[in-house]
Amino acid sequence: MSAILQVKNLKKFFKTGKGILHAVDGITFDIQEGETLGVVGESGCGKSTLGRTILHLLDNTGGQIFFQGKDITKVNKKQLRELREDMQIIFQDPFASLNPRMSLSETIAEPMVIEGRLSKPEIEKRVFQLMDTVGLARRLLNTYPHELDGGRRQRIGIARALALNPKFVVCDEPVSALDVSIQAQIINLMLDLQENLGLTYMFITHDLSVVRYISQNILVMYLGQMVEHCEVDRLFEKPLHPYTQALLSAIPEPDIHKKKKRIILKGELTSPINPKPGCRFAPRCIYAKEACFQKGPELRELEPGHVVACHYAEEINQEKGA
Repeated sequence: MSAILQVKNLKKFFKTGKGILHAVDGITFDIQEGETLGVVGESGCGKSTLGRTILHLLDNTGGQIFFQGKDITKVNKKQLRELREDMQIIFQDPFASLNPRMSLSETIAEPMVIEGRLSKPEIEKRVFQLMDTVGLARRLLNTYPHELDGGRRQRIGIARALALNPKFVVCDEPVSALDVSIQAQIINLMLDLQENLGLTYMFITHDLSVVRYISQNILVMYLGQMVEHCEVDRLFEKPLHPYTQALLSAIPEPDIHKKKKRIILKGELTSPINPKPGCRFAPRCIYAKEACFQKGPELRELEPGHVVACHYAEEINQEKGA
């Protein structure tokens, strides 16, 4: 199995009135064809910005992006239009991402109309096919977003993303705005689509339970940087970074008789605007030492396929008996 997407030292900075915001700061990872990479972290850590930068919805500040072995870091309008056929996105808010003045059929058909390769009858046939694929009843063909519930709106967003037969889809918290029962339906739909269509996902979420269910690999972000990356099962069994350990401790335990030690993070968040040297998690880390405030940790492979950015990861996990 080969890597369909390779990201190397990707950066995305924004100019603000107070300085330079380091939204994505030196992220490196691969996604294998047909797999799902889960990207997790607190709100504001740069997850969505990472996905949008990869898709060129935002221009990158530095680094490289390779798709199917081809460097797509810098592309012109013609290349970007061709790239849109293979790389798509499902947005977080199914209502805000849909045009309220376009019917269901018009929304799904729009990418094909813009592409201009199919005739009107072919587009209509493809719209029906996509509606069947994502579980939308044909009687809803001429309905508008305000007439539908959140689950059906998100199915429209999924159908629109699939219209041009993409190979790679960024899923930007696609179920966070939905009820729990609807979340399960959408996640299972996405898994079925992945299996039937051979899709590769980058699944952005703050819900670790969801990411464990849908992903093979997981990337943990903190204030624009990657702090840990490995297989999902390994991360849940043996998290190496103190931040990851705190995230996992916050997952609700369904067994009320089972006691679970919650790691409460204290201290102030480091500002991502003109960040100072050192580990960005250090002000909230109970294991932080002087070196953590002087120099930022480099990503190290402590175990095969398990990388972590922490100066003292080995010592911390020896103390915990990991």
